[in-house]
Amino acid sequence: MTTLFGGIEAGGSKFICIVAGGPQDIRAETRFPTTNPDETLGKAIQFFREQASQYELAALGIASFGPLDLAPGSSTYGYITATPKAGWSHTDFSGKLSAALQLPAAIDTDVNAAALGEYLWGASQGLDPSVYFTIGTGIGGGAIINGQPLHGLLHPEMGHVRIPHDRQLDPYPGACVFHGDCFEGLASGFAMSAHWGQPAEQLPPDHPAWDLEANYIALAMVNQICVLSPKRIILGGGVMHHQELFPMIRRKVSVLLNNYVQSPVITEQMESYILPPGLGNRSGVLGAIALAQRKSHVT
Repeated sequence: MTTLFGGIEAGGSKFICIVAGGPQDIRAETRFPTTNPDETLGKAIQFFREQASQYELAALGIASFGPLDLAPGSSTYGYITATPKAGWSHTDFSGKLSAALQLPAAIDTDVNAAALGEYLWGASQGLDPSVYFTIGTGIGGGAIINGQPLHGLLHPEMGHVRIPHDRQLDPYPGACVFHGDCFEGLASGFAMSAHWGQPAEQLPPDHPAWDLEANYIALAMVNQICVLSPKRIILGGGVMHHQELFPMIRRKVSVLLNNYVQSPVITEQMESYILPPGLGNRSGVLGAIALAQRKSHVT
């Protein structure tokens, strides 16, 4: 008998909830807008209660926007902390759902969960360490090290690394309310829209924005290569739907590294090193299923 789990991908604009045994065994799914915590978490609870009449769940996994308190033993473990998402600061996310559904719950960032999903079933399968980035409205990154999502003081905030900003080439000051011209402030979909006066998806393929975007992403990826030495880098999110970015980023990463990292993966196999998600747009929600599996000690 297949063991089933609940998974939630909680984004700033929408929630995705599924019941699944794994990536090839999705039994039920729903999506709804992210509004206020009571309404949104209430819809998630309702969905899983409805599914309980048909499916028995072993655990619940949550892949959420952050920041999150993931410190074991903390009195606010599983809470969304001080987030710019209006109304969601100090929300007891995993605790409320676990109590309402009477299920053990595991929670991590959406990008850490996506990194885990890709490591188990996707484009970075079995490659440790590996990293996953979402480059969309915002930018976030997660990492798998020794088979586990990376945690420390909190969790990685790879979207807020500082990258070189040539203000003569690009005078745009950056869109991050905390850091101005950090990676997210320069290269997120929101920043691109603010910079160029129209959404990134409406910019023509030959627009200079794309070369600048590829340069910023390449700079950030070189930082990750030098710090974590990942065996694969996965780039997801809406901005990366512009497929022409991938060859541009790979070329720029090679130039920026300047033969310093002497690995054949870098020098000869770049086309298979920086890739789109193998799980498509399900990396996060399937990562939530992986969190639930690990919570119930099922692999």
